[in-house]
Amino acid sequence: MAASRGMGSANAIRVSDIENMSVDQLRVLKEQSDLEVNLLQDSLNKIRSAATRLEIASTALHDLSLRPQGKKMLVPLTASLYVPGTLDDAEKVLVDVGTGYFIEKTMKEGKNYCERKINLLKANFEEILEMATKKKSVADEVGLILQAKLRQLSPTS
Repeated sequence: MAASRGMGSANAIRVSDIENMSVDQLRVLKEQSDLEVNLLQDSLNKIRSAATRLEIASTALHDLSLRPQGKKMLVPLTASLYVPGTLDDAEKVLVDVGTGYFIEKTMKEGKNYCERKINLLKANFEEILEMATKKKSVADEVGLILQAKLRQLSPTS
């Protein structure tokens, strides 16, 4: 509820209030609404990207759990640099928990960690998507009213 209050200030404005605003006020409100929509869209893209990385990690954990100890494999050091290695223990993995910290977990704990994070991201995605939809409708409404007012102010030929 608190999140919707913080993000919903434009939602609290009624259409009658918007119609009574000056052209300059409408322009400011439109710019602000468009900016908020863009910020929410960026957040949605970042959440989608993070969820995709976690799903890839979860799949990699599953694939790793199927490999026997001593299996030869390529180990990624960077996105484009791989070195040959040998699997020592597929039951223990290092989980990146952010800001350069890694925690050793069992394979099952690593999979559970990924699933919890994916579920959290999906819940956040849905919440932000709802906010973005509301903000977009406010921005569209303000845009329509602004266009109507500008047509009224322009002299007809």
